[in-house]
Amino acid sequence: MDTPITHWRAPLLWRAAQLAARGLVGLVGRLEVSGDVPDELRHGPLVLAANHISPFDPVVLTAACQVRGVHPRIMATGGLFRAPVIGALMRRAGHIRVDRGTSRVHHSLEIAAGAVAGGSVVLVYPEGRIGLDPGMWPERGKTGAARLAFAAGAAVVPVAQWGCHEVVPYQAPRGMLRGLARAVLRRPVIRVRFGAPVLLRDLHPGTPGAARQATDRIIDAITDELVPLRPDEPDRPRHVDPGRPTETTRAHRRRPVR
Repeated sequence: MDTPITHWRAPLLWRAAQLAARGLVGLVGRLEVSGDVPDELRHGPLVLAANHISPFDPVVLTAACQVRGVHPRIMATGGLFRAPVIGALMRRAGHIRVDRGTSRVHHSLEIAAGAVAGGSVVLVYPEGRIGLDPGMWPERGKTGAARLAFAAGAAVVPVAQWGCHEVVPYQAPRGMLRGLARAVLRRPVIRVRFGAPVLLRDLHPGTPGAARQATDRIIDAITDELVPLRPDEPDRPRHVDPGRPTETTRAHRRRPVR
């Protein structure tokens, strides 16, 4: 007999933080959330895979998940966990530390896979960094999200977001206060869209190329969900952040269909 999954219950601290995030996003912009997470996946096991466009977008995703009644554990950079106060809060909230560029990355993936297999929803950024594509479309992804889904046997729901790059600049904390003040006055529309689960059943973990194929499908799905969020910005964003570098070495092969 299969052992029933005991779904992870988000600590009260994390639920309160999600409410606070929703209030903060409401102060600096107008949050619009579309799409949804299927009821049977809402409490896990599930991998949420999102595009990464701004230092502010983790707050936006936190708020959007609260709107949809989802309480994800976030795979976040180790620097946050080393911060004196934020680090303790991140640990108590159940988030997962990722030390990029070290051998501990694989350990982080194992912890995340255990969390998902145990019934958690885990939020990941498949690109592995704030994207530097000139058009701000998703970059070629790292295979970690796909490997996580394979290891845990979990569904992957793509999440696209747009607009939070108008709130906090790429070089934050430099220019952050100016960006927040401008956003309070202009109140940009910040959009988040949850897509349909990505189909990966035909791919077999351990088969050469399977993780790469799964990753490309996930990035494709995020790209497809991003299209309706920026209908009048098909090539380049209207808002130009002069401190944001651009790079084409990790450009994803797919672009949205016009």
